[in-house]
Amino acid sequence: MKHIQFLALGLFALAFGLVITSCGELGESRVTIKLTDAPGDFKSAVVTISEVYLQGDGGKLVLRDTPVTTNLVTLANDTADLVKDAVVPAGTYKELRFVISGAYIEVEQADGSSLIYATSNDYAGLPAGAKVTGNLQTPSYNSSGLKVKFDGDVEVSGEQKVILVDFDVSQSFGKERGQGDKWVMKPVVKGADITLSGSVTVTLTKDATVTLPTVDGKAVTLADFKATLKSTETSADGASAPAAEEIALTDTNGDGVFEAQFKFLVPGSYEINFTAPAGVSFTTNPAVPAPVSIGSGQEQKQAFTLKSASAL
Repeated sequence: MKHIQFLALGLFALAFGLVITSCGELGESRVTIKLTDAPGDFKSAVVTISEVYLQGDGGKLVLRDTPVTTNLVTLANDTADLVKDAVVPAGTYKELRFVISGAYIEVEQADGSSLIYATSNDYAGLPAGAKVTGNLQTPSYNSSGLKVKFDGDVEVSGEQKVILVDFDVSQSFGKERGQGDKWVMKPVVKGADITLSGSVTVTLTKDATVTLPTVDGKAVTLADFKATLKSTETSADGASAPAAEEIALTDTNGDGVFEAQFKFLVPGSYEINFTAPAGVSFTTNPAVPAPVSIGSGQEQKQAFTLKSASAL
């Protein structure tokens, strides 16, 4: 998934994603916030996030109030959940805030050694025996919090959707002139781009001329097939795409059309396929794997017909 770029000095960057999905209750959604980061020159960049909340027309909505301490450097090419499935009432939200109660950075020096700058000498996130060289300031982040403003108001309803807020920040850590060994954390949001998720519904029907085989004494049906969806996007570091998502095909209204719906998709390029039960080969029209492009806020439907099926 794409994420929000949040923390950087030169090459260093942090990212997280804001994900809003339906919880099944009218007027409510669920929110998940993921954290990841890109590798940089810091040996460590540890923050303690004591609270995460949305600020909206109805005031402050706390999503998490249990402190979590994370070394951002170790999250390169990985993610960590800060908030998981928090219920969000319907309403309008203007910004996301992180209350940072403590932090330290370990800065590598030219001779290979490193220096530590922390919000306090007794910050609980410091490693055992750490020697703090100087102070790291986080102005107001331990009170009003680090503010992540959206480009426009985010409307939350009971509808299923994913909102990804993507932005770049530079010079998040820096030394103030004339302040000696004092570093200051000052994230600067350059821009924000809100992208709605997309979805695709995959259907499979059987051609009238096709007779499904019997395997190991069991008659095969379309309910034994599964639809798969795999991203064909390549990450910036060249890493391969995640494994395909697989969903069982179902015919809820008994009309002979079996379907699977893939929700909350980040806009991009994907590949649709099917898996048959063991011992069965098959063909479809159109042929699979079939490419599909998902746009922001786009809901698509891709129909396939089983043209042949036989026991191996």
